[in-house]
Amino acid sequence: MDNIETQDEALSIAQRNKKSRIMKAKGKMIARKRALAMKKKANPEKLKKRAQKKARDLLTKKILKDKSKSDLSQSGRENLEKKLDKKKALIKKIAKKILPKVKAAETERMAKKGKGDK
Repeated sequence: MDNIETQDEALSIAQRNKKSRIMKAKGKMIARKRALAMKKKANPEKLKKRAQKKARDLLTKKILKDKSKSDLSQSGRENLEKKLDKKKALIKKIAKKILPKVKAAETERMAKKGKGDK
């Protein structure tokens, strides 16, 4: 897969639109690859990324309070990304703390998948 999952810095409106066009073109291929990848056990790097995503989502919820991220305008999402970029150290700290939960969830997912096959 390309660098589509990686989110290092806030996107401008033009960049966001460009990414939207790319996802429209490659979305089905990415979904198919994701479905194949979900059949395998995730490697530690992937688990770390999942933990960081969960940590980022937790901070997003905290910042937005009762609003939804999808309700924000493009400039609002851009501002949110900038705020989250300033909190990278906190995101890493939270991700490290929730990594065992992510690993446990992955182990449980693989156990359930094994039961479904037999």
